[in-house]
Amino acid sequence: MEQKPESYWKKKLTPSQFKVLREANTEMPGTGNLLHNKETGIYTCAGCGSELFSSATKFDSGSGWPSFYDALENNIELHEDTSEGMQRIEVRCRTCGGHLGHLFDDGPLPSGQRYCINSAALQFKQTIDPSPLKKKRAGLSSRKKRRS
Repeated sequence: MEQKPESYWKKKLTPSQFKVLREANTEMPGTGNLLHNKETGIYTCAGCGSELFSSATKFDSGSGWPSFYDALENNIELHEDTSEGMQRIEVRCRTCGGHLGHLFDDGPLPSGQRYCINSAALQFKQTIDPSPLKKKRAGLSSRKKRRS
């Protein structure tokens, strides 16, 4: 994982990206610029550019945040999150450690999972052919306990 000082991230990211990626805040539902994006392509980390999700796995969950039923292999980490009196699974970028959102077990088939991701944590890279995007699932096997 990239270890960069806070000053680096404050210069590189917009204020809303910094709050989400580096301070693990959540954007208001329904406000993200990628929520209604229907283009074909890859969703990358706004912090480091790592490829995270394919548009082929994006769906409208009605939650107010971009939702995906699968992630691209090896580019995310899952951590137990007990903040705010809840027990959830936090999704982080494996490359830069940026907070992306949370994973829930209420998504559609084939995975039954919903990666609920902040738009501020993502950038979108349009592609013509989504077939190379069908990589092996990240899955829960990469879950790690969050250190406080």
